[in-house]
Amino acid sequence: MDGFLSIDRARRRTLKTAIGCVGVGLHSGRRVSLTLRPAAAGSGIVFRRTDLGIDIPARFDRVVDTRLCTALVAEEAPQARIGTVEHLMAALAGTGVTDALVELDAAEVPILDGSAAPFVFLIDCAGTVALGAAAPVVEVLRPVRVEERGAHAELLPAATPGFEATLSIDFPGTVIGQQRLAMRVTPAAFRAGLMDARTFTLAEEIARLRAAGLAQGGSLDNAVVVDGPLVLNPGGLRRPDEFVRHKLLDVVGDLALAGASLSARFVGHRSGHALNNKLLRALFADRAAWRLVEGEVLADGVATRLPAAAAPAMA
Repeated sequence: MDGFLSIDRARRRTLKTAIGCVGVGLHSGRRVSLTLRPAAAGSGIVFRRTDLGIDIPARFDRVVDTRLCTALVAEEAPQARIGTVEHLMAALAGTGVTDALVELDAAEVPILDGSAAPFVFLIDCAGTVALGAAAPVVEVLRPVRVEERGAHAELLPAATPGFEATLSIDFPGTVIGQQRLAMRVTPAAFRAGLMDARTFTLAEEIARLRAAGLAQGGSLDNAVVVDGPLVLNPGGLRRPDEFVRHKLLDVVGDLALAGASLSARFVGHRSGHALNNKLLRALFADRAAWRLVEGEVLADGVATRLPAAAAPAMA
């Protein structure tokens, strides 16, 4: 497969066997047990709150909160929420897993080391298997752009089938500074350049976040902490531009909530979870901006993962 967000004849994939881990929620600080399980073709990615017995599809229209993470909620059960799904969603997309059941006994995916690498490790240990149906692919046909307070994100038609991304960030007065990354996101590129980039925060923000009930489980073990010109983590950075790489990792995870691979070119500046989600909502609200070009029949595949109002006729 040329790209994990690609326009090709890749098959749907699931896990060969169940695998799990235990960790801490970044924002809740609570211990969380997570299990990844195989699922049937067409199931998509589904989160299950085992403590509540409620399932939540991993879908962009189920996003209810984007404050420092992407959080999903069950349509008719607002008490059933799953936060910080973006790193796991990126790992599933990066390894080509289209169908899986994700069981959790709390309201947040464990943060582990702050990147997608531990989730990729779990998926690799479990192994994956091709299913008997083609993976759905959505092709972007015309530009879609969203903006907010000097930040923007857009999806453009791809010059060649697959997913390309260009992202820039700007944190003046810190070691982060201005960073820009452009890449064609293939499985190899995801593993080599994105999956191990960790989440980060500014030291001056930590007290405010904790006062707001966020970052209760944050530490130097699961986040890069920046204090002006300094990186406070004893081991330093994994690469000089780890910051923009993590932001692009978030883009991959957030866009994976489309419920299908995208054949498109992403361009963003200071884009975060809120803009990434608004971009998907804007894309699927414009029927002329996209078409389904690969995958199962709509009623048996993508329509189970996209809002019915946004589902097009098969091209």
